[in-house]
Amino acid sequence: MGNRYGLEIRAAAAPDAAGLAVLLGEAGAGIGAADLAARLEALQRHGGTALVAVEWGPPSGLVALAPVFTLEAARPFGLITTLVVAADSRRRGIGRVLLKAAGRAARQAACDRLLMSVEPGQEALRAFCAATGFTEAGRMQARSLLKRGSGDA
Repeated sequence: MGNRYGLEIRAAAAPDAAGLAVLLGEAGAGIGAADLAARLEALQRHGGTALVAVEWGPPSGLVALAPVFTLEAARPFGLITTLVVAADSRRRGIGRVLLKAAGRAARQAACDRLLMSVEPGQEALRAFCAATGFTEAGRMQARSLLKRGSGDA
């Protein structure tokens, strides 16, 4: 996808699974590498996207999203199901770069906004969402992908 100051953002693939399993484990989601590789493949096969941030060595971050179609909206929204940055890589813009890449992928999937669930107690994530243009939408955080004044609905 891109390379910024030594940070590469690209589609996650099965060979990334071992490093991503460690990253997710640090975030409290214990998933084995083989299971994670299968989940990555299934997500991508069904129209979802998983993007990995790599500087050197193991992955520094991961964002996963899936387009969601509803009967209430003419266009799908991009549901961010995972956004994680390694503890030692935080506060350096990696989350913002991943979010920007996720927005680009969601637009390519014809989505008109991003949604992300923020659970009670996730105040750092809530603050990150607010700082990156998300607004409260119940328990979800939402951010439009349309340019201001575009008039598209």
